[in-house]
Amino acid sequence: MTKNVYSLIKGSLPILISMPHNGTEIPESIAETMTEDALKMVDTDWYLDKLYDFAVNEGAWIINPKYSRYVIDLNRPKDNETLYPGQDTTELCPTTTFDKKPIYKLQKPSNKEIKERVINYWQPYHSEVKRCLDLMKKEYGIALLFEAHSIKSEVPRFFEGKLTDFNFGNYNQLSCSEELTELLDDWQPKGYSKVINGRFKGGYLTRQYGDPKNGIHSLQLELSQGTYMDELELTYNESKAKQVKVELQSLFNCFKVFVSLVEPKK
Repeated sequence: MTKNVYSLIKGSLPILISMPHNGTEIPESIAETMTEDALKMVDTDWYLDKLYDFAVNEGAWIINPKYSRYVIDLNRPKDNETLYPGQDTTELCPTTTFDKKPIYKLQKPSNKEIKERVINYWQPYHSEVKRCLDLMKKEYGIALLFEAHSIKSEVPRFFEGKLTDFNFGNYNQLSCSEELTELLDDWQPKGYSKVINGRFKGGYLTRQYGDPKNGIHSLQLELSQGTYMDELELTYNESKAKQVKVELQSLFNCFKVFVSLVEPKK
């Protein structure tokens, strides 16, 4: 089971790109309990593997889950503690879609079922993220976890109005160094809006694995899907994507500069 719940592309740089909401499969036994709305998986972080395909040739490591966030949300703590107290969020095993439609026909997952999903899907992904970061730190003296996410440009449940294009989060500057934060402050995507630690400050993966004092840095980007998709059709827009990829490559170049400042331990 463990080897089948995610894919890993190994790279040559100490940069790991994680896409915890990019999965689009649901095990048959779980799918049978879900509504038709849920099986559309509209809240997927669509096409991120395609959007970031340039990073493979650049030397990044990429970890990508197989299964949908509706099975289990890899970016939530396994005890289901809320990451944004006082704000509306979805659970470890979500029971509603972003527009508050029910995910399950009748019975929601029991505590026993949730624990099984943690063991089968959540834990293998997190164990591999930690293993990769530890390997990078040991070999290069530094590791960078880049959490790649995307979301509809308008989701009234979570934010008012239209979302900023590039939404960065580093847990209020706790998950990465001041130097990386300064690089991010100085970087400006041409033709797009940007905010740091706005509505999205970084999810569980960013907060859990960022340890800048020990050379492990983490950063999340919540990219508006309007920058690269036709949102109503849930389709990839080649023209839009080509433009935003230029900025993502520019951002990745900043990451390469940052990790190169540390002398490799070889």
